Amino acid sequence: MSNKIVLGLVLGGVLGILDGLTAWFTPAVRAGIVGIVFGSMIKGLIAGVLIGVFARKSTRWRWAFCLAWRLAHFWHGLLPSCSMAIISRSCFPERWSA
Repeated sequence: MSNKIVLGLVLGGVLGILDGLTAWFTPAVRAGIVGIVFGSMIKGLIAGVLIGVFARKSTRWRWAFCLAWRLAHFWHGLLPSCSMAIISRSCFPERWSA
């Protein structure tokens, strides 16, 4: 597999599925496991393609690794907190009114 984009896509999808399947260990979210696995897979695919494109243009694997590390923190930190802010604003509009 010399194409780094395809490699990133495959690895991102597999790791995304594995990440989503870890939600099974939280009993409160087991009913929505399909959506969680699908969302995690999509996040993994997007990150894999971005990392693959960057790795294809870069000549040093260390830079691609640094990008992968930063994207992992973005997807697991910033994105869930943003979605929680959107949910809390829609559920509790009186708290966010001007």
